[in-house]
Amino acid sequence: MIPSRSAWPCRARRTPIGARGNRRVTADAARQILESVRNGTLDVDQAVEKLRRLPFEDLGFARLDHHRGVRTGVPEVVYCSGKTRTQVRDIVARLYEQGDAPVLATRAEPEMLDVVREAVQDTVYFDSARILVAGPERLVRKPNYDGSYVAVVSAGTADLPVADEAAVTLTYLGDRVERLYDVGVAGLHRLLGSLDLLMAARCLVVVAGMEGALPSVVGGLVGCPVVAVPTSVGYGAAFGGLASLLGMLNTCASGVAVVNIDNGFGAAVFASLVNGRGDS
Repeated sequence: MIPSRSAWPCRARRTPIGARGNRRVTADAARQILESVRNGTLDVDQAVEKLRRLPFEDLGFARLDHHRGVRTGVPEVVYCSGKTRTQVRDIVARLYEQGDAPVLATRAEPEMLDVVREAVQDTVYFDSARILVAGPERLVRKPNYDGSYVAVVSAGTADLPVADEAAVTLTYLGDRVERLYDVGVAGLHRLLGSLDLLMAARCLVVVAGMEGALPSVVGGLVGCPVVAVPTSVGYGAAFGGLASLLGMLNTCASGVAVVNIDNGFGAAVFASLVNGRGDS
């Protein structure tokens, strides 16, 4: 049985002193902007710009940016590492209640699923990606879904957690995703056998550990942006991903951008923005 919200632990901290006041100030400010439009002292474009900068909600331990999706095209995503389970639950709950898109929580532990479901029953967990998604049924595919896709490519099976983080993130941002895994440079024929898939993509996310050579190879084969993701996979001299990071930063292939070590999420957001703006 799902407990009522009034039975949640730390209920009082969900609405700290000032939180309702912040929402009231935001509502008053929005009303004033709309009145200005009606009175003709503010045009529509100016009003939209002001509204984009307004809303946030103070939970005491977090300030939630409810309009991040309006400003950037990507709603706020919860980074779970370093947060308690109840903090993750309360943040996800408020983002879910105030928004209309799926709420993603990255770097989540499996034990967080039951806790988050106390607040949002319709929550799923992706083990390999370590991502919680609250409200997966809210997924809205991009208008170019049928004609455009992002390919997520991984060098080895050990890179799958980072590649899956990118793929799941892209999926719930509304992008079509094609996965091509375990095609590292130690067996280059595996990659070349899927060259048509690579060349037809709008953007590529290429994930590799060890020496990090795969993005350079792919970057020399395709004419679309490549987002390179170094992983911490490798033996001692890989230095926890530093070797692959430096190798990717020093790529001789043009059109390759590099994100932080193991940052599949960041690569996915970048690729999603590229994919979403490709037809504009």
